[in-house]
Amino acid sequence: METTSRVGAQTPAAEGGQPFASVRRTVDGYLRAPFPWYGLDEAFTGARWLMQVGTAADGAVEHGSIGHGDEPSVRNEYVAGSADEPRGKFAAVVTVAANPSRRSADGTGLLEATSVSSAAWLAGVGLLSFTWPGQMDHSLRDDWLEQQTETAWALADDLEGPEWSTLSLPVDGVPASFHYRESEFGWVLAGTTEAGVHLGAYGRGMSAYGLGFAVVKDISAYS
Repeated sequence: METTSRVGAQTPAAEGGQPFASVRRTVDGYLRAPFPWYGLDEAFTGARWLMQVGTAADGAVEHGSIGHGDEPSVRNEYVAGSADEPRGKFAAVVTVAANPSRRSADGTGLLEATSVSSAAWLAGVGLLSFTWPGQMDHSLRDDWLEQQTETAWALADDLEGPEWSTLSLPVDGVPASFHYRESEFGWVLAGTTEAGVHLGAYGRGMSAYGLGFAVVKDISAYS
């Protein structure tokens, strides 16, 4: 699969149930991106917040995420409270620059290409970073996360496979086709826009079927 490096692509999950706000980035990285950022469209009226950007080896911004709804806490629901405790409703939109394989800025090597599979993998790992199975011992979380990350990678490399369905959602007001899948932890989708970027999204407690995406007009307003 042509995609960005899997190492350090997402912020590691905060431990001990600390809110994700503690590891959010500032707007500076978003402002350096040479591509437009996407979020949910104006039909969504809830809270919006920056997550983080990912960079290539030469420091160029390649992708980043914007959160919507309740800022999720990283916790095991069964440890944090009862099995019926609400987990929060949120959706995160991942924007990935549509880059072909290209030389690094210093000319010493090639940077990997990005594709819709890149967006699918980043979204899948993003969802995993906020959840682990109920009643799992905390010491086993790293092993579980590594295993599930590899599974997310394999699924993203097979977007035409049986694990994925097709979902049509508006992007800048125009219907677009997305690859979509659900799991016990939430949902993940990925597609490509006419603006030259790939979109991924993930969430839980908020249905993906009623969502729409649009270019963020002023990313600095999120700071």
